[in-house]
This record gives sequence, structure tokens and C-alpha cells, in this order.
Amino acid sequence: MEKRQDIRRLLQEVADGKTSPEEALLHLKEAPFEDLDYAKVDYHRSVRQGASEVIYGEGKTPEQIRGIVEAMGERGCRNILVTRISPEAAEVLCAAVPAEYHPLPRLAVAFPRKQEHRGSIVVATGGTSDIPVAEEAAMTAETLGNQVTRLYDVGVAGLHRLLSNLDVLMSARCVVAVAGMEGALASVIGGLVDCPVVAVPTSVGYGASFGGLSALLSMLNSCASGCSVVNIDNGFGAGYLAGMINQMESIPPASGTGGLPGDSGKRG
Repeated sequence: MEKRQDIRRLLQEVADGKTSPEEALLHLKEAPFEDLDYAKVDYHRSVRQGASEVIYGEGKTPEQIRGIVEAMGERGCRNILVTRISPEAAEVLCAAVPAEYHPLPRLAVAFPRKQEHRGSIVVATGGTSDIPVAEEAAMTAETLGNQVTRLYDVGVAGLHRLLSNLDVLMSARCVVAVAGMEGALASVIGGLVDCPVVAVPTSVGYGASFGGLSALLSMLNSCASGCSVVNIDNGFGAGYLAGMINQMESIPPASGTGGLPGDSGKRG
């Protein structure tokens, strides 16, 4: 109740002109969480970071996932992402709340709501076997309000497949390059495009690939400028980062000062 009175007082100060909207927003970023015993749900993640808390499903029981999602839904959170969720847990979740389950990336979206998709992100894979990780990246980005184009199975073993899509690549604000084996796709794309590339090594490959370690080291040692690398099979992390990059020019900073210039109209 004390916090609610503080917020009411803060809003009144904004209305009276004693506090600027920017100062009030910074204050609201210190908003509380709810303790469910097994989880501390951060309801104001969207105020601080622009997106609701994402639930990592692996290691949580179906009941814990359902409880967190229900608590967030009661507070008005929508398009709640649940990553690495098992079919069994997804069945429990979908029976309890409105939710969409996607088995290939092992991802669920609870309390789905239509939204505008902005900008242009390209998610590319070296091979078909990389698609589950790529779909985790693509669906994460889409759920966060980004326009995503998929280019699957365009690896360097058949470079003409990638080169035939140069117009799509060059129109992107960010490219997510998902590849296993030797992980060369990220370097090749990084040498072709004029936007950031988020490289995702996958655990796809034969014995000496060491569960994706070979691809990870190749991507970390890329000679192409503008490439960053997330962890092995971390499609979620890549999709989230690509979404932030894609939307940077359209979202003003919380302080209300400075920030990046507006979109030049070149992309998206």
C-alpha cells in the first residue's frame, strides 16, 4: 500500500509540473516484485527494459511455470515468453491460461496479443538441422515486436544459396547467423552486410565439433567486423539482442535526452 501511495504522489507531482515525466519513469523503474516463494516475479521489467520478464522453463516444474505465468497475467502482462519448456509443462500451461506452444523451438507464448512488427531482422541458418535454435531466435524477436525474415539452409557448402538472397540481407537492421559444424556462416554474412551480425553456434556437428565448441571458437575468432557471439544453442539470447538492435532507432532513451538519430529510411 505504501508503494501505491508513493506512485500516486509521484503521478500527482507530474500532473502539477513538479516532476518531469522522465524523472517519474526513472523512479518507476525501482518498482517491486512479488515473492511466490519459489520465484520472485518482476512485474516492472517492461518499464526498465521494454519487455516483460522471460521465463526459462527448463528445470522448473509445470506447476511453477503455470504459477509464474498466472501471476504475470493477473498484472496485465501479455506475450509472455516461456523458453525451453517441455511438452508436458506446455500442456499444463495451455490448459490453465491462453497460450501458444511451439514444439520445434520448445517455446510458449502466454496471453498472446497481436502487435505491430517493426524494422527488419534476418535469421539465417547454415543447415536444416540448425532450425530449432533459429526458430527460438526468430520467435523471440517476433514476440518482442520485430519483423523477421527467415533464410534457412544457406550454409557455405552451397554459397550460391546465400548470395541469391543478398537483397534480403542488405535490407536488414540486424542478422542472426545460426550455424554448427565449423560455424563459418557468421563470418561470410559479416563480410557482406552493413549491419550488426549476432552469431549463434549450435551443437550440430560430428564428433570433433565438441558439442558446438568448434563453431563457438570459429565465431569468436571471426575476422568480419560487426559480429558478436552468444552461447551455444542460445537462440533466445540472439533473438532478444537482435530485437534490441533493430528497435534502437525507434525507441527514445528513458532520460528523454540524447539517443540515436532517427531512421534514415535505408532499412525496413
